[in-house]
Amino acid sequence: MTTIKLHNTRTRRKEVFTPIDPDNVRMYVCGPTVYDRAHLGNARPVVVFDVLYRLLRETYGADHVTYVRNFTDVDDKIIRRAEESGRPIEQITAETTQWFLDDMGALGALEPDAMPRATEFIPQMVAMIEDLIAGGHAYAAEGHVLFAVESYKSYGALSGRTVDDMIAGSRVEVAPYKRNPMDFVLWKPSEPDQPGWDSPWGRGRPGWHIECSAMSYELLGDSFDIHGGGNDLMFPHHENEIAQSCCAHPKGEFARYWLHNEMLQVEGKKMSKSLGNFFTVRDLLDQGIPGEVIRFVFLSTHYRKPMDWTEKKAKQAEATLQNWMMATVDLDPVPSEEFQPNPKLLDALGDDLNTHLALTIVNSMQSKPQDLLDHARFMGLLSDDVRANFKEHYLSMAHGFGASAELAELGLALDQLRKEAMESKDFSKVDTQKKVLIAAGLEVRMSKDGVELVPGPNFDATKLEGLE
Repeated sequence: MTTIKLHNTRTRRKEVFTPIDPDNVRMYVCGPTVYDRAHLGNARPVVVFDVLYRLLRETYGADHVTYVRNFTDVDDKIIRRAEESGRPIEQITAETTQWFLDDMGALGALEPDAMPRATEFIPQMVAMIEDLIAGGHAYAAEGHVLFAVESYKSYGALSGRTVDDMIAGSRVEVAPYKRNPMDFVLWKPSEPDQPGWDSPWGRGRPGWHIECSAMSYELLGDSFDIHGGGNDLMFPHHENEIAQSCCAHPKGEFARYWLHNEMLQVEGKKMSKSLGNFFTVRDLLDQGIPGEVIRFVFLSTHYRKPMDWTEKKAKQAEATLQNWMMATVDLDPVPSEEFQPNPKLLDALGDDLNTHLALTIVNSMQSKPQDLLDHARFMGLLSDDVRANFKEHYLSMAHGFGASAELAELGLALDQLRKEAMESKDFSKVDTQKKVLIAAGLEVRMSKDGVELVPGPNFDATKLEGLE
């Protein structure tokens, strides 16, 4: 069995992963608030924890791993979007939820085992809030219920902050009904035209943080193995989750291992609308950048390092993936139940998800196309749909060219010209032929072993008519 080591944010060190129950490995990852398209930064944790999910399934068995990722479908942002658009909230959340699933699917992400919606768990949230009040960890005030931060002595341990420091650094106007400036909302009142549910404290809706605590408890129990998300969620969201969950269920551990991915940059700068470098996953897909290219770029950087999205990286990723597809175009993948991943690849992923090394190992398999195909698919790349589209786009028989056999013949012809030129010292015919091939969108690779022609994104077979 592969030894998995993960950097635990809670302990600030890399630890050997030991599940509470190897037959029931459980992971919870904070999902999106569904009011708009997912931007590129939203997609990074999806890809990161998709790789971890794949590794856990391979190590412990697919039937012994449960991955939960939630949807926040009641939130002030959603309410504002409904007010601005004049559309029903349910319509907005249904549409944007499907957008998210479609876009993440384009990145090769498997769907989690459970994808709970916050609005499906309101009774469980109310029950947890009642338990917190009964235990002296929360209080009702002016239609709100707030968590009493001072009642949980370990508050701030995950992020390494003290309550005093957090109060001193806060610039948020403190509501008069708060006993402590750091107390956070568990329940808030709703206006008549806002979504709301009946509760002991009046008609209202849950605060953001209580959602994940209630859903993870219902689906995974009071103790589970891994909790993940972007490091922007470490404080206050994850800090608040820990506080309310540990106080509501003091006999449980909540999450043993905490994993946080770093943020994303674009061309070396923070992604922001003010800088004009803000874009969604759908923006890139609509620009013709394949989802697999986005995934490859993500995996080229370790999840705990800032990831810089650049045009250069995207082009390099596309070129590598095209090479892989050309090498495996005539192959069928080995059935998943028969596939045994290379131990070196598993060791790389087991070392705190070293995806960069894992991709390097896959790339080294090009001399063994079947291994290349099967291991790329294990990494979420070279899917059936992508390979089918590749065949249609690059290897169609347009005007008699484009199929691998025809390109191989052209490569052999150029190699023969090169050999003749080496004898005559006249390379003019070689140069002319190369220019035609390059103009058609082919990459010409010459080595001592011969000539390889690789179609690029702008390959146009019609420009090869009459070429021999």
